[in-house]
Formats: sequence, structure tokens, C-alpha cells
Amino acid sequence: MLSASSHIDTFCRDNLPPESQWPEFLTDLPELCYPERLNCAVELLDGTINRLGGDRPCLLGESVSWTYAELRRVVNRIAHVLVDDLGVQSGNRVMLRGFNDPWTVACWLAVVKAGGVVVTTMPLLRSGELTKLIDLTRPVVVLCDHRLRAEVDTVEPHISVLEYGSDAQGNLEMLADSKSEEFHAVDTAADDVVLLAPTSGTTGVPKATMHFHRDVLATADTFSKYLVKPKPDDVFIGSPPLAFTFGLGGLVIFPMRVGAATVLIDKPSPSALTGAIARHGATVLFTAPTAYKAMLRGQDLDLVKTLHRCVSAGEHLPAAIWQDFHDATGIKLIDGIGGTEMLHVFISASDDDIRPGSTGRAVPGFRVEIHDETGAPMPDGTPGQLAVKGPTGCRYLADARQLNYVRNGWNMTGDIYTRDADGYFWYHGRSDDMIVSSGYNIGAPEVEGVLDTHPDVRECAVVGLPDPERGMIVHASIVLKNGVADDDEKKREIQEFFKATAAPYKYPRSIEFVSSLPRTESGKLQRFRVRDGHSVVS
Repeated sequence: MLSASSHIDTFCRDNLPPESQWPEFLTDLPELCYPERLNCAVELLDGTINRLGGDRPCLLGESVSWTYAELRRVVNRIAHVLVDDLGVQSGNRVMLRGFNDPWTVACWLAVVKAGGVVVTTMPLLRSGELTKLIDLTRPVVVLCDHRLRAEVDTVEPHISVLEYGSDAQGNLEMLADSKSEEFHAVDTAADDVVLLAPTSGTTGVPKATMHFHRDVLATADTFSKYLVKPKPDDVFIGSPPLAFTFGLGGLVIFPMRVGAATVLIDKPSPSALTGAIARHGATVLFTAPTAYKAMLRGQDLDLVKTLHRCVSAGEHLPAAIWQDFHDATGIKLIDGIGGTEMLHVFISASDDDIRPGSTGRAVPGFRVEIHDETGAPMPDGTPGQLAVKGPTGCRYLADARQLNYVRNGWNMTGDIYTRDADGYFWYHGRSDDMIVSSGYNIGAPEVEGVLDTHPDVRECAVVGLPDPERGMIVHASIVLKNGVADDDEKKREIQEFFKATAAPYKYPRSIEFVSSLPRTESGKLQRFRVRDGHSVVS
């Protein structure tokens, strides 16, 4: 039974799936018993200051750095702008368009303090993708880094935008400067929705997972507390965007929960990452296996000698990469699997509990099983579908696909695993059309939908192919219209068209032209045949 909501705008409560379609939620750990009234921004910011003081370093950016007390002053001023100038009411959705920097974090916390619901978007999204998310989540305003405004301004119908980071008259910083440093946060319920986390759909239609205030803290009080084990003097750093729940947890929630600091990098290339680790003496790193591979190739591992905890997620971590990194640095990489629907990591292992090549065991607070297609548990050693229960779980915003992800109280992640007799889980692959490349989830039908709009493409099929650097890459088999030249120049043209139309990280790195695509007698596309043979040429 949901508590009384503080939301004036009831959009989120109105669009939650029926409770009968929710997964079963577990609160076995004492730290997961949260009070009925809870605002997670207050707990992370004001609560940390009350416990440890406000002079501690909090956010270390490229152009600005703030202590916890300085961050609170900025957050409270932004919250006043939201309420006083923009008319944001509790329950309203506010979209964030920003890079990994202190202002993006401050905006996130301000929206939450004001009782709003955050919709954080990937910086690389184009206007067509943003339009779909705006239609889905219905934000009342966009807080936007000025460098990302152009795409928002082309969205139809137009949405109100307040930019930051520029010298424009009336920008967020100027409005905030005149506001009070005190703000009385909205008394939200622990089970009020606090964020709508967008995720790619295997049908090409985006989804948004609805998470509560208590869910945000639960990720810190399970995976972070028991596996990462951060301390107040730690300095976090990483590459995942804050729009990914992996990045939100690893770079904001986890460090702030214990009073630690975070280094935020706008464009965290491997070289920028290692340089920042050295400059700031970072101790905890969150990134994908691709970045660890790049560090090994770069041969500048002396720059990361201050690290003592390194977390890998977003894609499978091969045992060879784990071993090579350990041999070079002495650090035991903490592997893990999470997901937007689960908010963060639910299987992992750390320190001497690690078995290289295995993702780990169920994180305290979670229960994990292997199921067959009927939902029956599978014996150890037999591959099957990963099924998860815990303090967090999937609640899609007004989406019939809730019934696909949640079955009989279990979250079905779409991953194929085996569990061994000691409770360790071993990854085999995906069971759906999701392509996981360098930590990004890319829906094959979504890529097909963009390619189909190219004037020379008759039809196409998109699959993920194994790749030693990225785990998987996007591959497209394309049937061109009659008379169109099927050469390398056309491949490059199609790739550039895609990058201009959709987020560049989704573009097909591999393209082949074929005369036909494999289909069933009823006309259904057989992606598995494209994947197995790469092409079917008649």
C-alpha cells in the first residue's frame, strides 16, 4: 500500500503499473527499513552535513569545485528558481540536459528537494529521441547546459528551457544568485517517484523506469555499502554519464551517502580519466571494461596508483582483462551486473570473494535465481534466464512491457546465466535484441528505425556482433534500393546520416549490403540468421 503522496501533480502515481504487476520487493536488511517520509536529496546532502560537517570536499569539477556546504547553497538557490520563477510544483517532471559536472548534480538535487521528478538524458541524444522522451515523461521545463541547447530548441512542440553555463541574460546562474540560501525541502514520501530513468527498448520505443526516494538510498545501502565499502576520505571518479543509473549511483549517490568527494569530467576519455585520477588522487573508479582495456594499452598505469577500488559494469568483464589489470596494478576489479530497471548492481563480488570471469554472487538484500522459459528454477550449472528480487525493481511508466519484464514477482533481466554450486553467476549472453556495446544498451529495432529513413535503404536488419574492444558492436545488413551503388562510400554516407539523426554511440560500426534478408514464411525477420551468417544473399 502506497503512503500519502506529497505530489500536487499526480502524473507519476497515476501512471504506475498496477501493484499486482510489480515485482516482489525485499527489505530483509535493517538498513532498508526507511521512514515513511523521506526526501533522498535531503538525506544525501543535509543529512551528510549534519553527520560530518559541511567543509568536506564534495564535487570537484573542471571549472568549479564545491564543498558540501557550498553545494547546499547552490542547490537551495536552484530550488527557489524552480519553484519561484518557473512555477515547478511537487510531482512535476524536470528534464536535465547536461554533462558530468557539478551544475548537473546541483540541478538534480534541487529538483528532488523541490519535490520534482528528475528525467536525466544522455548528452548525445538528438531532437527526435528527445521528442519521444518528452512525449513519454511530459516535463514542464528543461534545465540545459548551453552546449546542448540546440537539439532541445528543435523539439516540437516547443518546451520551456533554462540554460546554464553561458553568459546569457537570465540564465540559471544569474537567477540563482539572487535567491536565498535557505530552502525548505518538500516532505516527500519514501515511495514517491523521484526519477524516471529512460532506457532503450528492444522494440525501438523508449521506456522509463519509475524509482522511488527509498530506491535511491537502497542502492547505496546494499551494493555500495557491502561491496564497494567507501569511506568519507575516498575520492570517486568515473566515466559513465549521470543519465545512466550506473553513473548516478557511482558518481553521486554512493560518495554522498558516506560524505566522500567526486571528480566530475565533462568528456572522460581514457587519457582524461587517468590524468584526472593522478591530479586528484582518486581512490574509487567506476567505468566499463572498455576503459580498463584502454588503460592497459596506454601503459600509463603509474597515473592510477592511488586507486584502491575499481568497479566494472555495463558489459561483461572477461577474465583475461581482470587478470591483466590485476597483474599490472594489484587491484582486484569489482565486476557487477545491474540495470536501469533495477537502478543499480545486484550481482557482484569484491576482494577475496572474486572469481575472475564470474559476475559474482547476489548482493546482500537481493535474491537471484536461474529460470527456464516457464519460470521454473533451473538446477545449478544449467543456463537459463536471470531472475532477480530485491529492494529495487521494475515499474515502467504506463507501458504494457511491464508484463514482459516482471513475471511472478521476479524481474527478468533478459540475460542468460548459469549459477554454480557456490552461488556464483556466470554470464552467457542476452536473450533479446538488446546490443550492449561499451556499456551502452542499444535496441536493434531502434537502430533499424533510423536506418529505414535513409532514402537509399529499402530494408535492414540490425544485430550485435562480438568485438574484442567493445564487447559487441552494432552490425547492419542493408538491402539498398534498385540502382544504388553498394560501395564503401555509401556505407560511410549511411553512417554519417545515422550520427546526424540519432545518438552517435548507436551507429552501425559494421555494415554489409545484401540482396535480401532472412525471414520466416509469415515474413518475420530472423535476426538470429543475420547474426549467425552476417548475410543471406540470393
